[in-house]
Amino acid sequence: MIDVTPLRQSREFRLLFAGMAVSDLGNEITFVTIPFQVFQITHSTLALGLLGLCDLVPLLFAPVVGGMIADTLERRRVVLVLTTILMTLSIALVVNAIVGPELWVLYAIATLNAGLYGLYSLAVRAWPARLVDTSLLPSVFALETAYYNIAALGGPAIAGLLIAWIEPAGAYAVDVLTFTVALVCVARMSPSPPASDDLPRGWAAIKDGLAFLRGKRVLISTYTIDLNAMIFGMPTALFPAIADRLGVGPAGLGLLYGAPAVGAFVTTIVSGGAKRVRYQGRAILVAVAVWGAAMVGLGLSNVLWVALLCLAIAGAGDMVSGIFRTTISQTVVSDEMRGRLEGMGLTVWATGPSLGNLEAGVVASLTSVPFSVISGGVLCIVGVLAHAVYAPTFRDYDAEHPTA
Repeated sequence: MIDVTPLRQSREFRLLFAGMAVSDLGNEITFVTIPFQVFQITHSTLALGLLGLCDLVPLLFAPVVGGMIADTLERRRVVLVLTTILMTLSIALVVNAIVGPELWVLYAIATLNAGLYGLYSLAVRAWPARLVDTSLLPSVFALETAYYNIAALGGPAIAGLLIAWIEPAGAYAVDVLTFTVALVCVARMSPSPPASDDLPRGWAAIKDGLAFLRGKRVLISTYTIDLNAMIFGMPTALFPAIADRLGVGPAGLGLLYGAPAVGAFVTTIVSGGAKRVRYQGRAILVAVAVWGAAMVGLGLSNVLWVALLCLAIAGAGDMVSGIFRTTISQTVVSDEMRGRLEGMGLTVWATGPSLGNLEAGVVASLTSVPFSVISGGVLCIVGVLAHAVYAPTFRDYDAEHPTA
């Protein structure tokens, strides 16, 4: 079962986990409420699509800067300041909803939220490695992801109820309350100063982070194996077409979107043995191959329950891969570099699904939906085999003798 040792052993991690868990739930509420208001105002799917650009563009650049900030400034202060700004933006959403929602305000705040997330999340992601023993990092990631999946499943449902009961202004007000809880938790933590006072700042710090990656084959492989899965095996954009092909309507479409999170959540619940896995590179390769095979199964599916089962298996594979990719990154990167490398990783993980959806849509338009999904899964497995052959240091990575 999932290992809760980090919560038992570290008061600091308990406070961080509690604050971010409550805040994540609020983020999910706002994530649903903004598109609801945009569609309420415009009744345009194009207007909804533009919200995706509001997220994508800041996340291409903000994580790199956020990583530099996380490494060179006191992390507790960074999180407190950025959380306060995010809470202020949620207050602005409350006011905008009350006075009559303006579309440009929703776009502007969605863009600022994405950019600020790219800044503050890096300080949060890099922090646990200072709070618990390195051997517990797989357990930390499993705990964080378990709650994230709970929020991803329950948050939208709660948002829908809040919008119906107390309207968008009330939903945003609940988000403000979650930020307040996060501020209280983080304020009770001890200061977390930089690993060194002599670290470079600004562009020099970013260049140092890029230089650190040079020659780090294991670390680079954690990025490329994930890009392989996301670019070739991420057909989320085709879910409406898959639902139409299966004849399941909007209710079935919602199940398709939620199925990977179910598989990921179940995996985190039984993840207690992750900390005992020695050859973590091999575990990642197997997990990504499972993802690709599940995509092949999805493309071959003709009934909803088979498609949902394949997506749940894919979500489980993605979760196993994520646990060990994060563990490797947190282990082989020195503390003074951890924020910058997390930033580069977040840029990869944020853009990969967008490129994957583009690839899936283009191939489907030229061929068919099943061919796009199946061929993507096959190419994903081919990418795994290529990593196994041409990235032996990654394939044979040994957690007992970690090397980048």
